[in-house]
This record gives sequence, C-alpha cells and structure tokens, in this order.
Amino acid sequence: MRYKQSASCGLFSLFIEEIFCEQGRQSQRERADSDVLVVYYTKRTADGPDISEGRNDMEKLLFTSESVTEGHPDKMCDQISDAILDALLKEDPMSRVACETCTTTGLVMVMGEITTNAYVDIQKLVRDTVREIGYTRGKFGFDADTCGVITAIDEQSADIALGVDKALEAKENKMSDDEIEAIGAGDQGMMFGYATDETEEYMPYPIAMAHKLARRLTEIRKDGTLPYLRPDGKTQVTVEYDENGVPARLEAVVLSTQHDPEVTQEQIHEDIRKYVFDEILPSEMIDENTKFFINPTGRFVIGGPHGDSGLTGRKIIVDTYGGMARHGGGAFSGKDCTKVDRSAAYAARYAAKNIVAAGLAKKCEIQLSYAIGVAQPTSINVDTFGTGNVSEEKLIEIIRENFDLRPAGIIKMLDLRRPIYKQTAAYGHFGRNDLNLPWEKLDKVDALRKYL
Repeated sequence: MRYKQSASCGLFSLFIEEIFCEQGRQSQRERADSDVLVVYYTKRTADGPDISEGRNDMEKLLFTSESVTEGHPDKMCDQISDAILDALLKEDPMSRVACETCTTTGLVMVMGEITTNAYVDIQKLVRDTVREIGYTRGKFGFDADTCGVITAIDEQSADIALGVDKALEAKENKMSDDEIEAIGAGDQGMMFGYATDETEEYMPYPIAMAHKLARRLTEIRKDGTLPYLRPDGKTQVTVEYDENGVPARLEAVVLSTQHDPEVTQEQIHEDIRKYVFDEILPSEMIDENTKFFINPTGRFVIGGPHGDSGLTGRKIIVDTYGGMARHGGGAFSGKDCTKVDRSAAYAARYAAKNIVAAGLAKKCEIQLSYAIGVAQPTSINVDTFGTGNVSEEKLIEIIRENFDLRPAGIIKMLDLRRPIYKQTAAYGHFGRNDLNLPWEKLDKVDALRKYL
C-alpha cells in the first residue's frame, strides 16, 4: 500500500492505491468503522485522485457487513446468556437478569447479577445449549458433556434497583400513566434503531444477505447435507450501491466454515457454491466481476472456543444492522427488559420500521437516550438521510404521539416479559421474518400514514 497527499483539494487525505488492480486507473479512499468497510472509487488526475467534486464523480459505493454462525464462540456465549434469561423468565417474569458468559477450550463461565424467585439449573442449561449448537464430540475441540462449567452469580445491586420500583413493576399491565412514569430506566445510555426499504425485511441488504448465508451454512450442517462441516463459521457480503443508494450488485462474498480435517478444499468449494451460494444469492446480483472467497486461508479445522475465546456481547454489529446504522455500544444478550440497552433498542427499531413501512421515509435512524432512574427519554433524534416525506422534527412529534418510550411503557407495548430471547441470539435480532418478534410488527403503519 502507498499513501500520498491529495493535491486536488488542499486537504490531507488517505488513499490506498491499486488494491483491486484497476490497471492503475483508479484509487480508493477507505473509511473503517467497527466491522464495516466503505470504499469510494475516484477518478485519477495528473496530480492524484480527483475528489474536488466529491461524490458526484463516484463510480462505486461499496458497503460490507458480516455475520457468524451459532457455533462462533462469541455467539455461543450470547445463546447461553439468553437461554438462562429465558429459563428465568419462564418461571418468574419479573426476574432481573444481567448474565454474561465467557468460554475457552473446554470451559464455560457464567457470571453476572440475577434477582429472581425462580430456580434454574445453570449447568444443564449451558450443556443443553452447547449440545444444540453442535459441539458434541471431543474432536471438535469442545464437548457439551465434558466441558467445565463455572458459575459466579450475585444479586442485582440495591443502588441500581432504586431506579426501578418493583412494587409498581409487579402490576405494570394495569398501571396508570402516573405509575408508568414512576418507573425509571435501569441505566443511562443511548440506543439506536434503524430501518430501510431496500429489503423486504426492512434491513440493509449486506447484513440481511450475510445472515441468510450463515443460517444456510448451519442448516446444511445440521440436516446432514454436508456432514463434514463443524459448527463455527463466518460470512461477509460486500454490496455495490448505485447513485440512488439502491443495491445494484454483489462485489464480494466471503464464507469461512469449520470442517473435518479429511475433506479437501476443492470439495468444500464445490459444495458451498452448490448448497449455499446457489441457494441463497440472487443470480441477478452476480456478474463476472463478483468475487467469491471460500475458506481463504485454505484450512479451518480448529474452531469454536478451542480456536478463540468467546464472550457475551462481542458481536453487537452482527446483532443489529451490520454497521449501516450507528450503535450505542450496549449489548443485548443476557439482559432482561428493564435494561434499556435492550428494550429501548427494540423500541427504536419498532418505531423506525413502522415509519419506513408507512412511507414517511425510505430510511430512518432513531436515537434514544436515558438517565438512570428517569422514565422519559432524555432525547429523541431522527435522521432520514434526506429520504423523508415529512420533516425530521415532525417525525419526532409522531414518535412521541404513537410510541411509549418510557421503560415500563416499552415493556407493556412490546410484551417483553416473555421467554423469547434465545431465538434472537444468533442470526440477528432484527429483520427476522422467520420469528414472531413484537418489535418487528407493522401494526402502527395505518396510524402513521395519516401524517403523509
């Protein structure tokens, strides 16, 4: 890579040249944010890349998102944490749960703060979850029946509990507005929700396609289509957008899958193309320049917790919008609905999705923020990226009128005191048309259309 100063605009800019070997005629400007790579191709002048006219001269806009399978060590931890949460909610819907999991070779540790009247067998829940994922043999580097399980659970801090009145919470379905107002957020923080009309799931195309590939990879492992596959795997999709921001083609697809040592890479490549790519990728999005990478290192036998340690909450971009929208930083898994990191992010998605489905905007990102012990959001911000059919100021009013964003109001609105969370802990919390999730409902669309 070579770095040079742009002479065309008088500003210091970073250019990474000749990556895609465009015969020296193009260069690219790279902006990296979390798991996301955005690449702009610009015309070359005698003095270097010409960006004086900005995006008007842009030939390509590429956006990349990734997903992982349920056998990825971080996702294992998310699923264990949410399996424990669901088990507690099933016995005691008022359980307060902040459950974290970490894993490494042969070991799972569950820690956190739990206040509940329920009893659950955490060891059994851990082993059942690991077994369901597929780590059932020592040669996989992890075995549900022989791995060690350590628990370190405390009760919720009394100082935190002060912000959420348990006596009122116990009757929240019958609460008056004043009583709902009395229940504050369990923590401070900001959360984002996002929706776009570029897919039927109202999700960004790159993350939607990455999830579909990851789910298909797991399906053909579990149903025996490709018995040599092992649980760990990752996918990544790079999409080219046209000048109108519409997905135009697939630039690159990356898939890495854990496998038995005996199988050849040639066989893996042939099978993945046949049973994954041909089944999932739309043919109209593929052309002769689309690049495919299958197990690019050439071997992926050691995987799962044996290959990398895992931790709850370390795949928050995979869980949400693949980097297309911003993220407040708070993870979801292992947290009950009094934690606004989770419940408010769900509510923001619910509002954004209904706004887009109602035609008020083509894209919508909503930010909410909270103070511990305070019911009302400390702020609401809306960005429609220039696609709104009503002003963003008006959209904030519409959100306040149609969505109760107080913590107890969110719980009531979305009926969140149910064991529904483990199913969200792999392949994304949003855009899940395969699940009946309350924050994915479009039951506000008719009410919102009256504002057009």
